[in-house]
Amino acid sequence: METHLPEDPKVRTHSSPILSLSLSFSFMLFSTTMASSSVVYAVDPLVSFLQRLQSDALKTLGPADFDPKLYVDLPLKNDLSATEAAFTKLPRVNGAIPAADLERFVEEYFDEAGSDLVHTEPVDFVAEPEGFLPKVENPKVRAWALEVHALWRNLSRRVADEVRRRPERHTLLPLPEMLFIPGSRFREVYYWDSYWVIRGLLASKMYDSAKAIVHNLVSLLEHYGHVLNGARTYYSNRSQPPLLSSMILDIFMRTNDLAFVKKVYPSLLKEYNFWMSDVHKVIIRDVQGHNHCLNRYQAMWNKPRPESAIIDEESASKLLTASQKENFYHQLASAAESGWDFSSRWMSNSSDLTTLATTSIIPVDLNTFLYKMELDIAVFAKLVGDNSTSEKFFKALKARQAAIASIFWNSNMEQWLDYRLINRSNCEEVYQWQAHYQNTNIFASNFIPLWTKAYGSELDTSKRLAGEKILKSLQRSGLIHAAGIATSLSNTEQQWDFPNGWAPLQHLIVQGLANCGSKEARSLAENIAIRWIRTNYAAFRTTGAMHEKYNVEACGKIGGGGEYKPQTGFGWSNGVVLAFLEEFGWPHDRDIDCQL
Repeated sequence: METHLPEDPKVRTHSSPILSLSLSFSFMLFSTTMASSSVVYAVDPLVSFLQRLQSDALKTLGPADFDPKLYVDLPLKNDLSATEAAFTKLPRVNGAIPAADLERFVEEYFDEAGSDLVHTEPVDFVAEPEGFLPKVENPKVRAWALEVHALWRNLSRRVADEVRRRPERHTLLPLPEMLFIPGSRFREVYYWDSYWVIRGLLASKMYDSAKAIVHNLVSLLEHYGHVLNGARTYYSNRSQPPLLSSMILDIFMRTNDLAFVKKVYPSLLKEYNFWMSDVHKVIIRDVQGHNHCLNRYQAMWNKPRPESAIIDEESASKLLTASQKENFYHQLASAAESGWDFSSRWMSNSSDLTTLATTSIIPVDLNTFLYKMELDIAVFAKLVGDNSTSEKFFKALKARQAAIASIFWNSNMEQWLDYRLINRSNCEEVYQWQAHYQNTNIFASNFIPLWTKAYGSELDTSKRLAGEKILKSLQRSGLIHAAGIATSLSNTEQQWDFPNGWAPLQHLIVQGLANCGSKEARSLAENIAIRWIRTNYAAFRTTGAMHEKYNVEACGKIGGGGEYKPQTGFGWSNGVVLAFLEEFGWPHDRDIDCQL
C-alpha cells in the first residue's frame, strides 16, 4: 500500500484543491472556501427530505425545546417516494402544517428515532470484574464506580438487521459489531468519543467490547476512506480528531493481542493517507527558511449540517451572498470535524459565529494527534515486521516534532499556540510563518502536546525539565478551577469555551502531566483528577446521571451553552472517571464529597 509521508521540505508539496480565499472579519484572516472543483459530498435524497421535514416541523411546533437532529434520525416505515408523496399532500395553513396532521404523518410513516438500534448486553460485562480498580479503597467511591461501570449496559446497542436490509430508509449506518452510544440525543457511534469509552471499558476489563468499537470504526474507514464523525450518512463528509491508532495501542497494551493489531494495521495506513491528503495538508515556512508539513481540519461540505440545518440557516441569514453562506457552512462543518463545535478558538470575533475561520487555523491538538498516529504506526509496523514502513514513520514523526516546535511553540508564554494562516507568496503555495499570527488566547488545547511528549528542541532542555516548565505555565494560565480545567478563558456562551470543562481535555492534560517524570507534575495531575472525580460524583448524586460536560467554576455544577440542551449518559465522562480512578485510586480516608 502506498502511504503518503511528508515529502522533502525543499520541494513544493502543497497542491490544495481549496482555491478561493476570502477576507474574514476582525483579524483579516484569509479563509479557505470550497471551490467547485473541490471534494464536496453529494446530498443524500433521504437526508434532503428529512431536512424539509425538520424545517416544516419547526414552523409547526416553534423553537421551544425543538431538537432538529431528531428529524434526521427518523427511520422510514415505507419507501421514500411514498413518504414524500404523502408529505406533499399534507394540508398547510399560512405555510405551516397543522400540528395534528404533522403528528399523524410522523406516526404513520416513521419509526421512533433510535429504534433502528437494539439494546444488547455486552458479552464481557460482569457486575464486579476481577481486579476492578484495585487502588480504590474508599467503599463509597467504590460503590459509585461500580454504578458508573454498570452504565455500559445502558449504552450498549447493536444496529438492527433492518438497517442492513433496507439502508435507503435509514440515516443510521450498519456496523458489524456491538457498539456504545454516548447517550441522550446522540443515538450513534462517534469517532473521538470512542477513545475515552475504550479507556473506560479497559478499566472495566471489557476487552472484547473495546475491540468491537475499533472494528466498527475500521469498517467505516474501509467503506468511506476515513473514519466518519459519527455513524450516520449525514456525517460522511467529515471526520473527527484521529485517535484510532491510540485506541488500538491502548487495547494492545492491555491484551498483548498481536493478531488484533495485524488485522487493523492496514486500515491505519489508509487513515493516515486521508489526513495527509491535500484536503488537510498545509506547508509553512519558518523564519530559518525551512518548510514544515502540518495539518488542519477541513470538512468536505459547504451546506447546512443536516443535524442542525435550521440553526445553520438562521445563523447564515445575516450573510449577503451565496458564496459567503457556502463558506460559513464549510467553516461550521470543519469546526464540527475538530470536535470543538463551537468555540471562540475558531472565530475571529468571539461574539459572531459567522466569523468562523476553522480552515484558516493550524491546530496544536490535531497535529499532536497526528504525531501520536505516526508514533503508533511506527511501533505497529515494527511489531508486524514491516521495518521499512516503521523507519518511514519514525522519520515522519521527527519531522512533525520539529514542525510543532517551530510553528506552535511560544517561548514567552511557554505554551503551544494555534497558528493562523493569513498570507502566502503569490508564486508559491507555501505560508510564511510570522510570530504575530500565533493565537495568543489561552485554550486547554495549548497544553495537549504534554500528552504525547511531542516536544523537544523548543524547550532546550531534558524532557523532565521541559515538563516542569510547561507545568508552571499551566499553573499560571488561569485554566485550572475548582472543578477541573476550563476549555478557555473566554465566556462566549459557546460550549467549547469557559466555564465548561470536558472529560477528554481533562484526561489528555492529566495523563500528560502524570507521565512527565516530575513529582510536582504528577501531584498536579492527581489534584486535577480529584477535582474532576468529585464534580462528576456530586452531579451524579444530585441528578442520577453522568453528564456530557461540567461547569468547572464549582463542584457538582453541570455545563451549558451551545446549540443543544446539556446531555446525559455519558460515554466519555464515564470512561474518564474510571480511567482516573484506575490511575490514581482513592484512599480510604479521602472524602469524595465537594470540599468547601
